[in-house]
Amino acid sequence: MSNSKNLIDTEQRLGAHNYKPLDVVLTRGEGVYVWDTDGKRYLDCLSAYSAVNQGHCHPKILAAMVEQAGKLTLTSRAFRNDQLAHLYEELAALTGSHKILPMNSGAEAVETAIKAVRKWGYEVKGVPEGKAEIIVCADNFHGRTLSIVSFSTDPDARTGFGPYTPGFRTVPFGDADAFTAAINENTVGALIEPIQGEAGVIIPQPGYFKRVRELCTENKVTLILDEIQTGLGRTGKLLAEEHEGIEADVTLIGKALSGGFYPVSAVLSNSEVLGVLKPGQHGSTFGGNPLACAVARAALRVLTEEGMIENAAVMGDYFLEGLRSIRSNIVKDVRGRGLMMAVELVPEAGGARQYCYTLKDRGLLAKDTHENTIRLAPPLVITKSQVDWAVEQIEKTLA
Repeated sequence: MSNSKNLIDTEQRLGAHNYKPLDVVLTRGEGVYVWDTDGKRYLDCLSAYSAVNQGHCHPKILAAMVEQAGKLTLTSRAFRNDQLAHLYEELAALTGSHKILPMNSGAEAVETAIKAVRKWGYEVKGVPEGKAEIIVCADNFHGRTLSIVSFSTDPDARTGFGPYTPGFRTVPFGDADAFTAAINENTVGALIEPIQGEAGVIIPQPGYFKRVRELCTENKVTLILDEIQTGLGRTGKLLAEEHEGIEADVTLIGKALSGGFYPVSAVLSNSEVLGVLKPGQHGSTFGGNPLACAVARAALRVLTEEGMIENAAVMGDYFLEGLRSIRSNIVKDVRGRGLMMAVELVPEAGGARQYCYTLKDRGLLAKDTHENTIRLAPPLVITKSQVDWAVEQIEKTLA
């Protein structure tokens, strides 16, 4: 029995079965590549759901992590540390934020935003206590906590976990009229992904977000953009909102904020929204810890200094062009922005997962989503020749 088979069997025996990964056991990563326990190399086209935008084990982020780990890792927020202020400064300079609240996971950033925006609704907007509503979109994915699954429309994510947290109103993604109709005097916020990733890289029509921004401004509704997956260069801009020419009131980032080394997330906003939180009202033992801050600072530095965001724009266009040139009767649609792409197959193709296994055998790792869609999101350091190779493997698999 091979070592990988042993490891898979042990996982099955001892682990909760809340994931169904492809059966490849990875042991090493560098740049766009990962290697399995048998030594086979793969081109990673998932980037840990966009957490390793900077490529696997980026040496500069690694060095920052090792150096900080030898000095100070955690103080809790009971005391101050010498890394947090620098992270605040650098994030503010990069994004134009006036206030920042650091957390760990993406879901924690979402929960933080929900709490802050509700509190803002009561204390600033004047909504009656307990009546605050937040507009969300169908087919959203914002995490797995109880409040978040309460407004999920995915039966797998939601069913069996009630009673659910109230206070959310769901509208179709990309429908500005439905959004307008959902606003009332108790609406405090709107929580939206610029591009719906988990749903299969769904991009709304041009003009949708401009209208949503106008409606939020007119009705004193806080626009929260969940950029945990779309942010930090993935779409060819620092933040995906830049494609729409808008600015959110609250922006959520995570995943690539650490380059995949450590869970780091942040809520970026203004003084009005985050100013409602007073000492003792929200927090996290690990949020804003010195190790996290040092890692995030390095991750942001390499992202901007090494031209990764620009590369994502150029290589994204090139990759998309390659995917669209594939002639196959099982491809229904190809879509994407930057290096966030999807190939949707016709239902008759029998599901995307089998094609992900074929791609794995060819040395390319991608993940199926929503039954018929193959999602593609390689690290932002991918080169033209690597894109050519990837398109060739995908073409051979789908032809």
